[in-house]
Amino acid sequence: MHIAIAGNIGSGKTTLTGLLAKNYKYTPQYEDVDSNPYLSSFYEDMKRWSFNLQIYFLNSRFRQIVEVHRQAQDVIQDRTIFEDAFIFAPNLHDMGLMSSRDFATYQSIFELMVSFIKPPDLLIYLRADVPTLVSQIQKRGRDYEASIRLDYLKSLNDRYESWTSSYKEGKLLIIDVEKVKFHESKEDLGVIIDKINAELFGLF
Repeated sequence: MHIAIAGNIGSGKTTLTGLLAKNYKYTPQYEDVDSNPYLSSFYEDMKRWSFNLQIYFLNSRFRQIVEVHRQAQDVIQDRTIFEDAFIFAPNLHDMGLMSSRDFATYQSIFELMVSFIKPPDLLIYLRADVPTLVSQIQKRGRDYEASIRLDYLKSLNDRYESWTSSYKEGKLLIIDVEKVKFHESKEDLGVIIDKINAELFGLF
């Protein structure tokens, strides 16, 4: 079983990944943030490092998915390879922070990679307003995230809404984190678990 959690920066993906992995006793797969050699440089100079960062993430997530298929593990994944290609890379291109040449190369690599993999059994999208994202980003206190622009978060949110509204690759569960406070309430986490069980196992 492969459950993937999608959402903007600060939406609570890592927290929910850990909570669900513990509940289902699945293997958590987290986004490679702390050891990422490009992330800090990217937030200092997005235009210079956008292509490098996106290629790094693309490679990292492709390796994760290959490992999932190879070991036939039950996995909860923090962010998907599809978000890189449909949200982050095109957003950087449209903002003028990634050249058309680099973007075309990125798309070509992505298209080749996804021809070897399949989408998750369930995609969970965490929908959050920009003020909530900013609050969560500030709480975790990563220095390199202090310079994230509000217009950057807003444009990412818009892309997430567009992508999930037309998502046809598999089952999709949308969680409004403005209403479902899973990180604070066991009852709210239980609501999410019930919804997952209904989607995957037909349990109500």
